[in-house]
Amino acid sequence: MRVVELAGIGPGPFAAMLLADLGADVVRVDRPGGPGLAIDPAFDVTNRNKRSIVVDLKAPDGPARVLDLAERADILVEGYRPGVAERLGIGPGHCHARNPRLVYGRMTGWGQDGPLAQRAGHDIAYIALTGTLGMIGRPDEPPAVPANLLGDYAGGSLYLVVGVLAALHHARATGTGQVVDAAIVDGTAHLSAMIHGMLAAGGWQDRRAANLLDGGCPYYGTYETADGGYMAVGALEDRFYDEFLRLLGVEDPASAREDWTRWGELRERIAAAFKSRTRAQWTAVFADSDACVAPVLSLREAPAHPHLAARGTFTDHGGITQPAPAPRFSATPTAVRTGPARPGADTAAVARDWGIPAPPTDGPDGPDGRV
Repeated sequence: MRVVELAGIGPGPFAAMLLADLGADVVRVDRPGGPGLAIDPAFDVTNRNKRSIVVDLKAPDGPARVLDLAERADILVEGYRPGVAERLGIGPGHCHARNPRLVYGRMTGWGQDGPLAQRAGHDIAYIALTGTLGMIGRPDEPPAVPANLLGDYAGGSLYLVVGVLAALHHARATGTGQVVDAAIVDGTAHLSAMIHGMLAAGGWQDRRAANLLDGGCPYYGTYETADGGYMAVGALEDRFYDEFLRLLGVEDPASAREDWTRWGELRERIAAAFKSRTRAQWTAVFADSDACVAPVLSLREAPAHPHLAARGTFTDHGGITQPAPAPRFSATPTAVRTGPARPGADTAAVARDWGIPAPPTDGPDGPDGRV
């Protein structure tokens, strides 16, 4: 499967990385000078398993070079504001005129239409409007910011990948491609489907830290330990809850588990117990139980955890520790095949493999790596 990625930041590159991890031949079309907010390309693991060329889309022949790639591709991914690709001459109409089977994936925050479609934004603004940001954090503090995992990657990248793969299945069955409008506001709202059902049924209060899964429940949350670490507790079911209290050494005061008006008292007891030992000590206590308790690890600690190490959840490639490709397949295993693609480094190879006009031969990849 051939994928053209028009370089951007955030959810588009991550979606293309996932496709590359799964085995697609992803060619990233970098712009001269690189995208904004970029880190050193040598460390940008979202560009692993890809190849890169550099195209100046504002040059007279720039759009034609991209259309040459689109003609030979199965999927194209772009993350411009609505209308930008059309003005550059590489919009869906231009691409489908050359390749009617192409799946054209559009990754934006606000979507291709609506009052905010032309406005700038980032993850935090998108999830703010969907109600999901407002669910996270303590009631007496501002909503907690979940990095850019909830909007950009969960509500954005993953929905784009699902969409383009479904559209690719349709294109291969019918011979007709289509446009996939993957908006972070849509995907993030979709992630909250269960919560909306609970809200409608009266089983969810529309405020922070007042519910079973948002930190309001004393047996579903995090607690500080004696050494300043934290333990995560998810003892929802009866038998897990009973095991949790037994190992913690705490009694349930008057069945507070079932009475949310007594959750504060129960939380105080649990918090006091956790403060009596270190994170390592509590990890040992709960290690062989079904109490659903785990230590809260940092990014640098996580790869060394025995379970994650045994599964190879993280891998080292080129001196960079990074998450291994996921999910896993019994017949077609995935791997980190190559490190982050350097802008323009693969121009000559892509021209050869994709059968597009070769770049000038001033150097191994053409002048400045441009196509």
